[in-house]
Amino acid sequence: MQTVRKRQGKDLHLKSAPGVSKENVPQKKKQRFHFDLWLCLTVQNWILDFGRPIVMIILPLEWFPLNKPSAGDYFHMAYNVITPFLMLKLIERSPRVLSRTAVYLCIITFVMGASIHLVGDSINHRLILSGYQLHLSVRENPIIKDLKPASLIDSFELLYYYDEHLGHLMWYIPFFIILFIYFTGCFSSGEEQKKVPLAGWLLLGPSALYYWYLVTEGQITELFLLTFVAMVAMVIFQHHKGLGPDSNGLFLFYSFGVTVLLVALWVAYLWNDPVLRNKYPGLIYVPEPWSYYTLHIKKSH
Repeated sequence: MQTVRKRQGKDLHLKSAPGVSKENVPQKKKQRFHFDLWLCLTVQNWILDFGRPIVMIILPLEWFPLNKPSAGDYFHMAYNVITPFLMLKLIERSPRVLSRTAVYLCIITFVMGASIHLVGDSINHRLILSGYQLHLSVRENPIIKDLKPASLIDSFELLYYYDEHLGHLMWYIPFFIILFIYFTGCFSSGEEQKKVPLAGWLLLGPSALYYWYLVTEGQITELFLLTFVAMVAMVIFQHHKGLGPDSNGLFLFYSFGVTVLLVALWVAYLWNDPVLRNKYPGLIYVPEPWSYYTLHIKKSH
C-alpha cells in the first residue's frame, strides 16, 4: 500500500514539475508582418519629410513670417519625435533580443542630428525665398557672393556644413544602423513566414520611392550602398545556416533593392547635365532632386 502511494506521489510530482508541463514548454513565436508600423513609417516619411519643403512653398508667406518657424519647421519637429518612436516600436517587435545600448545610442544621435538639420534647413529654405539657388555652391550664389564683410560668407558655408553634412551624417547613420540591427533579427526557418503579404507589396513602391528621395536629397549614397551590401552579406550568411528573411525582412530588403535601381536610373537620366556635374564633382555623382527642381523646373515657370 505504501509502495503504491509513493508511486502515485512521484507521478503527481512529475506532472506538476514546471519542466515537464506542456504549458511551460517554450514555443517559437510566429512573426507577423508589421503592416501598421510600416504603413505609419511610410506615410509620415512622405508627409513630414518629403512634404516639408513643398508645404513651405505652397502656403502663403504672410502666414509664416521669415523670422518665425514655418509650416515645414513644424513638420520637421513632428518628424523628429514620431520617427524615433516608430523605430523603437519596430525594434520592440523584433523576434530576437537586440542590443538596447546600441539602439538607444543610435536613437539619441538620430534625434540630435535631425535637430541640427532642422535649424540649418529652416534657414536654407528662407534663403531660397530670397533668391538662393540650390544648384550653385554657397560662394557662387548671387545673394551670397557680394556680402560684406566677406567673412559672412564663411558663416553661411558653416551653416551649409551643419545642414548638409554634419546634420545628415548624425541623422542618417544611426537611422540605417537601426534598420540593419532590426534586419538581423528578421530570419526564420519557417517557409510560411518567408512571404511578403499583399499589403507589403502595396507598400513596397511608396517605401522604395521615399528611400530614393532620402538617398539622393540627403547625399548618402555611400552609406546606403554600404547598408545594402551588409544586408546582402547577412542574407548569404544566414542562408548557410538554413535561415531566410521573414516577411518583414523581405519587405525591407526588397525596398532597398528597388531603391538601388531607382538611384541608378536617376543618375543615368542626369549623367550629362553640365551644371549639376559642376556642383557634384565627386567620384559618386548623385544630384539632389531639389537642385534639379531649382535648375530645370522653377526656371521654366
